[in-house]
Amino acid sequence: MREYLLTLCITAAVTYLLTGPVRKFAIVAGAMPEIRARDVHREPTPRLGGIAMFFGLCAGLLVADHLTNLSEVFENSNEPRALLSGAALIWLIGVLDDKFEIDALIKLGGQMIAAGVMVVQGLTILWIPVPWVGTVALTQWQGTLLTVALVVITINAVNFVDGLDGLAAGMVCIAAAAFFMYAYRIWYSYGIEAAAPASLFAAILMGMCLGFLPHNMHPARIFMGDSGSMLIGLVLAAGAISVTGQVDPDVMKLFSGSERNTVHQMVPVYIPLLMPLTIIAIPAADLILAIVRRTWRGQSPFAADRGHLHHRLLEIGHSHSRAVLIMYFFSALIAFGALAYSVNAASMWIVLSVVFLSAIGLVLLLLPRFTPRAPRWAERFVPPRYRRRKAVAAVEAEPAADETDEVGATGDKDETDERVPVAAGVSGVSRVNGATAIGPRSRTR
Repeated sequence: MREYLLTLCITAAVTYLLTGPVRKFAIVAGAMPEIRARDVHREPTPRLGGIAMFFGLCAGLLVADHLTNLSEVFENSNEPRALLSGAALIWLIGVLDDKFEIDALIKLGGQMIAAGVMVVQGLTILWIPVPWVGTVALTQWQGTLLTVALVVITINAVNFVDGLDGLAAGMVCIAAAAFFMYAYRIWYSYGIEAAAPASLFAAILMGMCLGFLPHNMHPARIFMGDSGSMLIGLVLAAGAISVTGQVDPDVMKLFSGSERNTVHQMVPVYIPLLMPLTIIAIPAADLILAIVRRTWRGQSPFAADRGHLHHRLLEIGHSHSRAVLIMYFFSALIAFGALAYSVNAASMWIVLSVVFLSAIGLVLLLLPRFTPRAPRWAERFVPPRYRRRKAVAAVEAEPAADETDEVGATGDKDETDERVPVAAGVSGVSRVNGATAIGPRSRTR
């Protein structure tokens, strides 16, 4: 476990330290596209954050290769090299898209080629456990098609959810944490060495996301772009493929005892079929809804719009940060709920806890925008937005009351009373015709 933590920390540190220079490079290179209609941010923000994440991935693999226990992963398996090859290809395509906005079909073809590169080097699904049937071996073509489909779906699901500051990196980090705990349990508890690559991929993925998040939280200083979103999507898919299609369920020797006990014990075998879906459940749902919505309108499935789940959260009144936290909550609930169920499927408390937390999440989701109000005795010491409406109205009416003191009983002002308005651009207030004019703030900081 210590070597996994060291790999995670090195990956996070390299990603964090490189993101600042990458931001300056993106600004110089002109990778700051104009704000589009579907964008939430209001100021041009550089992309190409995936460059730092890719070098963090390389650093994590390099460090793991020189550690005593993790070096066996590179000796006994070719999966880390397969991951690096596919990641380099998908990262290069993402960098070109962040800079030149390449066509969506070209990106789709590049994703399929990257998945094919990993398949050629051995990172593929060999068999799948099917409930009430057992382990089903796949032919070469079946395994290739299933692997490519899982990679493409995961990449696009993560890419679709990358719409708010810190959303994609945080959700993938939560999913990677749950997946690491699952894969590490398979490797440590059952002694299956084939699960070690998946644990390594999950630890490195957590480091990539944690290192990038401080630069990407709202308000974001840099976006990961397609070079980052497609990269972490591919790493996430690689871990799922490794533990799903490489670990033989028969090695766990779970077929013992009564039929009921066997079903409960077989849950960890069936979870690999569900875990890749649970960790991308929300992004995958967003992807499916987007395709249905766009085709229903007669548009291309790749046409961008503002109908994603995070856009809907903003429309119903949630703030940017609150919408991101709600998406985090549901991602963690689904991923860790499936993980807990795989550990003890016979416990009813797990199901009840998931239901209870789901109800809390539903309340938070439907909760209207809430602004805390200060008590009456503290209204003079807090900003106007935290005061009650009557107090705010009274404060706004004070200038009008002062103005009436200067007016005579007939409503006419003294002819000698002249008012000098404050010039535009000066920080001050002018009472001309009862209105206020506040000069523009300087943008220099």
